[in-house]
Amino acid sequence: MIGRLLAAALLLGGLSATATAQEPAASVAIATGAGTGQWAHAVTLMGAPKYGADFKHFEYANPDAPKGGLVRLGTQGGFDNFNIVVAGLKGDVEGGIAQIYDTLTVESQDEPFTSYGLLAEAIRVAPDLGSVSYRLREGARWHDGRPVTPEDVVWSFEAFKANSPLYAAYYQNVAKAEATGPREVTFTFSETGNRELPQIVGQLRVLPKHWWTGKDASGKPRSVTETSLEPPLGSGPYRLARFEAGRTATYERVADYWGKDIAVNAGRFNFGTVRFEYFRDSSVLVEALKGDLYDFRAENVARNWATAYDDFPAVKDGRLIKEEFPDRGNGIMQAFVFNLRKPMFQDERVRRAFNLAMNFEEMNRALFYGLYKRIDSYFFGSELAASGLPEGEERMILEGVKDKIPASVFTEPYRNPVNDSTEAVRANLREAVRLLREAGYELRDGRMVNKATGQPLAVEILESQPVFERVILPYVASLKLIGITATPRIIDQAQYQNRKRAFDFDIVINSWPESLSPGNEQRDYWGSAAAGRQGSGNVAGIQDPGIDALIERVVFARDRPGLVSATRALDRVLLAHNYVVPQWASNVTRTLRWNRFAHPAVLPRYGGPGFPTTWWYDEAAAAKTGAPR
Repeated sequence: MIGRLLAAALLLGGLSATATAQEPAASVAIATGAGTGQWAHAVTLMGAPKYGADFKHFEYANPDAPKGGLVRLGTQGGFDNFNIVVAGLKGDVEGGIAQIYDTLTVESQDEPFTSYGLLAEAIRVAPDLGSVSYRLREGARWHDGRPVTPEDVVWSFEAFKANSPLYAAYYQNVAKAEATGPREVTFTFSETGNRELPQIVGQLRVLPKHWWTGKDASGKPRSVTETSLEPPLGSGPYRLARFEAGRTATYERVADYWGKDIAVNAGRFNFGTVRFEYFRDSSVLVEALKGDLYDFRAENVARNWATAYDDFPAVKDGRLIKEEFPDRGNGIMQAFVFNLRKPMFQDERVRRAFNLAMNFEEMNRALFYGLYKRIDSYFFGSELAASGLPEGEERMILEGVKDKIPASVFTEPYRNPVNDSTEAVRANLREAVRLLREAGYELRDGRMVNKATGQPLAVEILESQPVFERVILPYVASLKLIGITATPRIIDQAQYQNRKRAFDFDIVINSWPESLSPGNEQRDYWGSAAAGRQGSGNVAGIQDPGIDALIERVVFARDRPGLVSATRALDRVLLAHNYVVPQWASNVTRTLRWNRFAHPAVLPRYGGPGFPTTWWYDEAAAAKTGAPR
C-alpha cells in the first residue's frame, strides 16, 4: 500500500483530520469491495473505522502536550532540491520538505489502513469503487492565506503523474481527476472493484498551483519539472525557515496553521522547530549523535547497538537513552537481489546455489551479536507470511494458477539453508555445486565455469554504504568456496542510484517494506509491467504470469481473510522461485535519544515509537540533560 511505502522515505509523514462540517458524516467502511455512495468522515479496507465522526483525538496523541522546543534529526547524504515532484528522478530532495504539505486524507496508526479526512472534510466512494470524491474543508488554506481549491488538487495529481515514475505507476489506473463542485474533486478510475484506489489517491500531497505556475522573486517562471532550492509554499503545520544547501534545513511551526484545531491533529506536531542535520557517512552519524549534534537515532547496525554506546558516559548517566520499541504488523524483505535481466541468473538452480553458500548463522554470531533472525518471507514479521503447506482458501487460490507456478509450492514449504555446524556447511556447499552442475557449470582449477563457453561465473555486488562491506565480504568468501568470484564494489550514492535505476548491476542489496494491507504497490514490486520501467520497485526484473495473476488476487481481495490468503499464496510463489538471497531482520526498532523529550502513555500500535510526530519537548528533562545546540 503506497502510503506506508512512502512513509519510509518521508520522516514526518502527513497530517490528518476528521468530521464533516457541511453535512453529517456517515461512519461507514469501504471494506468489502463495494462503496456506499454516501459522504463519510473515514474509509477503511477492513471492518469499520475505529474513530467516529465526533472523536476528539487519536488515542496515541496527547491533546495537552506542550508546544515549542527544538528537535534535531540526523540523516545521511545531502540535498540540492525542495521539489518533491521530481524526487528520485532529479537531484536529492531534502528529507523534511514533505511536512510543509497537507494531504487529502491521512491514516491512523493504530488500525490497519484506515484513512481520515485532512484537506478533505468528507469522502464519497462509488458503489462499484469506480470513483471517489473528496469535499475540501472550507477553511483549508496555503501559508499565504489563499484557499486550497479543487484546481490545486487536480493540478497536483497531473503534475505527479506526468513527472514522477513512482506516481505514474501508482496512478496508472486513475483515468482522470476533475473539479466537480466549488469544493469538490472527483477521481475516476479505469477499473472497478479495486479496493485501494480510493485511499491511494487520498494520500496525494497537494501543491499550490498558483505558486508553481507563477514566478520567483527574480521574475523567472517556476517549473515543477526542475530541481529548485527556492523554499516552496505549503499548507501544512511547518514551513521551511532557513537552510544551508546540502547541510541543514530548519522548519518552524506555523502559528496560524489552518488545521491546528482539527481533532486528529490534537497532540501532534508539537515541536516549535524541527531541524534536519546532514552527515555524509554512517560512521560520522554515530559520532555526531554522541557529540550531541542531533537528538534521535534508529540504530540499524547490530555492532553499533552492541558495542558503540554502552561505555559512553551519557548512556551510563541516563542523558542518552537506549530503548527498543516493538515493530507490530509491518513486514519486510531485505535481500541480496539478482538482476534477472542477466542470463546467468535466469536459471533458478543458480540462484538457489547462491543462497546455499550464505552462512547466516556464522554472520549472526560473529557480526550481528545474535540480534537478527533470517528472513524467510516477503512479508517477514507479519501475519501475511506463508508457512507450512497451503491449506483452505490459500490452496484454492494456488490451484487456480497451478499451470503457472512451481509444483513445489504444494509439496515443499520454503526453507532457507541452515549452516549451524561444520557438517551442515559442507552439505550445503555440496548441494550448491550439484545444482550448478545441473545448470551447466563445472569446477575447473577451483573456478566455476560455464561448460559450453568456459566463461567463469563471476558477479559484482554493488552497494553505496561502506558499512555493508563488512557483511558482503564474508558472503564473498563463502561463494569463493564453490568457485564463484564475487567482487564487492562500493560507489557514491548518486552513482549507485543511477545504476540501480537503470538496472546496471549484477547483485544489489534491496529492501521492500510491507504493510498489513498490501495491494497496488505489489504490481510495482513484482509485476511484469514494472520489470522494464526504470526506477520501478521491481529491482529484480521479475516477469512471471503466475505472480502477475496472484498480485491481482491481492489487489482485488474482497475481505480480510481473502487478502491474507491471497498474500500468503503470492509470498509462497515468490519464495519458490529463489529470486533473492534473503538477509536478516529484527522485530524491534532500536533507538537512541537525548533525554529532552516525552511521549504519550500510549504509543502507536503500528507506528513504532511515533517520534517526533506525537512527542514533545520536556523542559524538566532538558534542564538535566542540557539544552540542544
